Amino acid sequence: MKKKPTFKQHIRQGVYDLFYIWRQEFRTTFRDQGVLIFFILVPLVYPLIYSFIYTNETLRDVPAVVVDDSRSTLSRQYVRMLDASPDIRVVAHCADMEEAKLALRNRDAYGIVYLPETFSDDIAAGRQTQVSIFCDMSGLMYYKAMLSANTEVSLEMNTEIKIARAGNTTDRQDEVTAYPIEYKDVALYNPTNGFAAFLIPAVLMLIIQQTLLLGIGLSAGTAREKNQFRDLVPINRHYNGTLRIVMGKGLSYFLVYALVSAYVLCVVPWLFSLNQIALPGELILFTLPYLSACIFFAMTASIAIRNRETCMLLFVFTSVPLLFLSGISWPASAIPPFWRYFSYLFPSTFGINGYVRINSMGATLNEVQWEYQALWLQTGIYFLTTCLVYRWQILQSRRHVIEAYRRYKALRGE
Repeated sequence: MKKKPTFKQHIRQGVYDLFYIWRQEFRTTFRDQGVLIFFILVPLVYPLIYSFIYTNETLRDVPAVVVDDSRSTLSRQYVRMLDASPDIRVVAHCADMEEAKLALRNRDAYGIVYLPETFSDDIAAGRQTQVSIFCDMSGLMYYKAMLSANTEVSLEMNTEIKIARAGNTTDRQDEVTAYPIEYKDVALYNPTNGFAAFLIPAVLMLIIQQTLLLGIGLSAGTAREKNQFRDLVPINRHYNGTLRIVMGKGLSYFLVYALVSAYVLCVVPWLFSLNQIALPGELILFTLPYLSACIFFAMTASIAIRNRETCMLLFVFTSVPLLFLSGISWPASAIPPFWRYFSYLFPSTFGINGYVRINSMGATLNEVQWEYQALWLQTGIYFLTTCLVYRWQILQSRRHVIEAYRRYKALRGE
């Protein structure tokens, strides 16, 4: 009679199976070129490429054309001041708007500045005049450069006109006329007003989630293709417990991504001189639940992957929508309630907001308590869903084995 294993033996066997599964998953990761690309190559190279593209932070000398219907001394002064600004370079003077639009279509310029015929007459008569700008909106940075340069030039010219008409007798009176209230413009947390410092931290956090989704999904698709019954869980005596399977696989992914996260969140910002004012301990404690939530979220989502190619179709296109839904590139207050609540399903929403506040604004864990607690809650929920998914897969594997055995017995006539 076979002796029933004791509780201690059962625990010892469970721990042995856990580390067996961890070892097998580790081997799969480093033997599968596809998984290796998503787990190692993409996190290493993609942040560098993205950061390098935006390393200049701001656009300078955006090509623009001018349509000057006024052809006056004041209009020419306006154009000279605009050309002297760091943001815009006047490349041509067009006869009319149709010629200017043609320059935009041919990519000879990215903006049009239109000065009306009444520009100088309105100023001379003391009436308010206007300058119209038209911009190629295929890139928002063009619009920013055009708007900021024209705003600065118009304010400067307006100041000069006020001083000339004030009839002051001293320089001090001119200063008061120009600036009755002295003010200072201070850009918090992004002193250069740069695009990289604003967007790259969010992209770095999203890269961690998306590469985990793709890598774990590819690994799951490979497992289904190789296993006899196309199940996620192989027929193996070591894969006999839900908890040991989930913990073994999760530990393997966590160890790989602990190093990847350190590189993506610390080394890449340092290489490109991005804001890094986070306390190391705070950043580590925040990254822990984010990484765990991403891993279990990806393992849960892997139930939908039937072959190696499916993960590319399901997950790649979600990167840009998730970046918008995070509330970083588009204000969270302007996102409709349905989509805002929908974004709470993804760890990237809380991870991006928390990381930006910790790393770029110097927040502590107490100040990102909402995001921190939400990530731990997601970790718990997705851990449970992963256990349910793998439990169902274990039952499926057993059912397929029983059916195969019955068919075998039937063929033998037993």
